[in-house]
Amino acid sequence: MVELASIIILGIFAQWLAWRFKVPAILPLILIGLAVGPFAPYWMSDQFLDHGKEKWLNPIYNGEGGLFPGDNLFYFVELAIGIILFEGGLTLKRNEISSIGSIVGKLISLGSLVTFVLATLAAHFIVDLSWSLSFLFAALIIVTGPTVIAPILRNIPLKKDVANILKWEGILIDPIGALAAVLVYEFLASTVGGHVGGHGEHGSFSVEALKHFITLTLVGFSLGGIAAYGLKEVIKRHWVPHYLMNVFTLAVVLLVFVGSGLLVPDSGLLTIVVMGTVIANIDMPSLDEILYFKESLAVLLISMLFILLAANISIDDLQLLLNWKAALLFLSVILVVRPLGVFLSSINSSLELNEKLFVSWVGPRGIVAAGIASLFGTKLMKINANAIAEGLSAPFPGAEMLTPLVFMIVLGTVLLNATTAGFVAGLLGVKITKSNGTLIIGASKAARLLASYMRSQNQPVALLDNNPTNISKAKAEGITAFHANIYSDDIRDNIELNNMGFLMALTGSNDVNNFALKKLSKNFGENGAFKIVSTDEKNLDEVEKNVLFSKNDDFIHFSEVARDYPNFHEIPLESQEALTKFLENLNQESQSIPCFIKDKDGNLNIVSVSNQRAIKEGDALVYLGKELSNNTQV
Repeated sequence: MVELASIIILGIFAQWLAWRFKVPAILPLILIGLAVGPFAPYWMSDQFLDHGKEKWLNPIYNGEGGLFPGDNLFYFVELAIGIILFEGGLTLKRNEISSIGSIVGKLISLGSLVTFVLATLAAHFIVDLSWSLSFLFAALIIVTGPTVIAPILRNIPLKKDVANILKWEGILIDPIGALAAVLVYEFLASTVGGHVGGHGEHGSFSVEALKHFITLTLVGFSLGGIAAYGLKEVIKRHWVPHYLMNVFTLAVVLLVFVGSGLLVPDSGLLTIVVMGTVIANIDMPSLDEILYFKESLAVLLISMLFILLAANISIDDLQLLLNWKAALLFLSVILVVRPLGVFLSSINSSLELNEKLFVSWVGPRGIVAAGIASLFGTKLMKINANAIAEGLSAPFPGAEMLTPLVFMIVLGTVLLNATTAGFVAGLLGVKITKSNGTLIIGASKAARLLASYMRSQNQPVALLDNNPTNISKAKAEGITAFHANIYSDDIRDNIELNNMGFLMALTGSNDVNNFALKKLSKNFGENGAFKIVSTDEKNLDEVEKNVLFSKNDDFIHFSEVARDYPNFHEIPLESQEALTKFLENLNQESQSIPCFIKDKDGNLNIVSVSNQRAIKEGDALVYLGKELSNNTQV
């Protein structure tokens, strides 16, 4: 009980550390795992080690009894990786692939192929891995993953194109890279009879091995597809109550995973990835709820898994990396393999040289790579041990190197990118120097009208609302919009909002508006954060300085004016006195609302109760509503 509770507590603590210091979660997870595993003798007291040798360290990994005796850790890792890969498959949507730019499409296709070929050559000729293990190593380090890219991008205000390329590459290559790694492993496993301890021509790529691989592939793709459509029908026909839907889905995933392995040994991972990917693309009922549940479960499993995996690495394994060959392999991956993949994938693209260089630099490997490497490394070493026990030579010499090498790439790239990405972005000039976009909280008709005008003036603007209908209407009007809950932490993690420097809270709820300003001003309101006055506040003599438009224009008035007079007008301004006079006239005209001061360059400055901007030559007042006399409609 102590062991299980300790792993969960340490795992969640590592996730909290990642959130608190804005680093990829895999970094504290692996470091904590190494601290309580191979490095424990260097900091734990001898008394604790003597007492815990059989009850804390060994049983979790290789001992008998305890939390994971014998092969139980192996089975836990395999099931956990299966669930994590299923959740990754749920994110691979066909329409997202078709809607991304050609550069991302090339990165996850041509870039992956370049990485696979060059990493294979590097592993074989630099660290002397066999061709079989070199192929598997290369397939494993294709994967980057959103869990390591997102925390890096959150903390760096990158140009939108660069941020989106890195974001979508990480999301899409996660399941694709996992599928490639699974296929390579399955082909290798098929050369020894298709299962751990199997009989056959060990290590030989025979006709029988090829037949087994084809059978495994057919079962994986067909069973995964059948299971996905079957689950869809069960949920669609309401054969399972809503409160059991998520756990029922989990049970089906485990059933398919184990059942596939019983049909064809080691086919479970492939089947699960296929099942998740098919579900993501067949209009699955309640997909968002299933995905949310799986994401939460994946966080818990990842938290436990990587402490266990890192702790399971021995000092002997780490010492295998203390040589110039391992260092040269690492340098070749970050300085040769990744850049060549990016530059070949971005030929004839719109990316500038500095942007290509930055994308080449940011390529951290992630959780899926480390987890699958540990699983496959363990499996291959079991195959070797069984072969030796049968009096045969080990079919995969050097298998003990696989997991340490991949962990080296994962930990090294995460550390390198997390600590240097901001500096390199500044050096290469890919940071956003000025956050001039506006984030509008609320996507009502009036807010959409305001956003449409800003968009027509080439001002970056985005809407955020919890109402899916409003968001759909905004997107149909060509406005950037996000469906999100204002109380969710995910908003601040959205890298597509990196260029937002102004915040306008335009909902009908004063509580929501106040919360938005309090919570989001630091992230999205560095140049100014404003809210619309509440009905109660506008009756007061004094209102807050950050009130939008004027103290008389509450949400109801704003909505009515936008409904009855949905047009914007301009009044040229000659002086500060002229602005004051026009604002007084607009306040008296209950069907008009002052919105912006537009300068001669077309930039829009938000009008508020405390607007302190000095009027300059060429400025104009932009207002919404009924046109005043002698004004020009825009």
